Amino acid sequence: MGTRRWALLAGCFALSSVPLYSQVFVVGEKTATADISTDFTRTNLTLPTDHLSERGRRDLVRNLEAEQGFAHRALPLGAGVTLQANGNLSPGPADYRKMIYEKGEAAAPGDRVIITSLVFKGNAIVIDLNGGPYAKHRFLSHVQLNDNPVTAPAAAPTGARVTLAFEGFVPELSAPEVKALLEPVIDFGVKSSEQAYADTLPPKLREAIAAHEVLVGMNHRMVLAALGAPESKMREQQSGDPNGGKYEEWIYGHVPQTVKFIRFVGDRVTVVEIAALGKPVEIHDKDEMGDMRDPADRREIAMGDAKPGDGEEQHPAPPPSLRLPGEAAPPSAQGQVQYPKDNSPVPPPPGSQNSDPSPTPTTTTNPTNPTTGRPTQQRFPNLQ
Repeated sequence: MGTRRWALLAGCFALSSVPLYSQVFVVGEKTATADISTDFTRTNLTLPTDHLSERGRRDLVRNLEAEQGFAHRALPLGAGVTLQANGNLSPGPADYRKMIYEKGEAAAPGDRVIITSLVFKGNAIVIDLNGGPYAKHRFLSHVQLNDNPVTAPAAAPTGARVTLAFEGFVPELSAPEVKALLEPVIDFGVKSSEQAYADTLPPKLREAIAAHEVLVGMNHRMVLAALGAPESKMREQQSGDPNGGKYEEWIYGHVPQTVKFIRFVGDRVTVVEIAALGKPVEIHDKDEMGDMRDPADRREIAMGDAKPGDGEEQHPAPPPSLRLPGEAAPPSAQGQVQYPKDNSPVPPPPGSQNSDPSPTPTTTTNPTNPTTGRPTQQRFPNLQ
């Protein structure tokens, strides 16, 4: 036993003398954020000198909310990113990486982002992306029924917030100008569906859409590509025709500016009225499309009938029937239903065993009631 113990101890000492190698990976802030790019290029856009009006604010909300773009850089979760118009981005590169390391990424470079909210505060525009950094408050979350919440707990927010700051005040900007100022963070250069659709149209139509002109005969998508979403819509019946179909009218502009009234019947523009200050109203009600119609509107509907002019005599298609193929039609009373006459026996179907080509009428007698001795009246004499 002693020999075995000394042999085991000698083996342990021998193993302890062999060097053991291992690798240790330490993941820290620098390692986790080493691949995050913080390259930045300032914009150089001439800003207007007028303060943002109420109408301009509404136009920005209408044209920018739900707009989609692609992240130019990694966007951190939460708030804290401020982009100075034509200036720098804060925080700096080191603090920017630290924010992503501590809070996580809301969007990686190249990910699609959606503007979900715009808020105007003093000299800045607060823009929420992908739902924003804070969960929306719901009063039902405070209501319980039998100690159980009425609604499911809200999911953790996964959006980001970018504050576009200006010096002194927010100028009178348009939606394309705001997109250009956000270029260091978000790329809105991808074409919208309306722009991609306009590129497939004939050259004259593309020129009209680029000049923001509406022609009689355009469809809804063409008008949206030319003028964007309308400020208001009205649906009424055609004037002078109470039995006519309903039309839809889109209104662009405010007085004293030029106001355009675009009337649709179905999917086509039928009337364009342009009311400019100090000028008579221009009314366009003639087709201005000519040969520039959307090819998708030209289609041939074939019902399976032979076309005339094929060199064969045309015959009308036979009416639908329940007869089997090759079965002859009855010689008389074709297409009529035969009903039996009143109080007449119904003959058995031909070919049956009880069929008789010359049936003789049968007489029925009422049986006698054994109690009273009087004949019993049958309510249904034909039923045996």
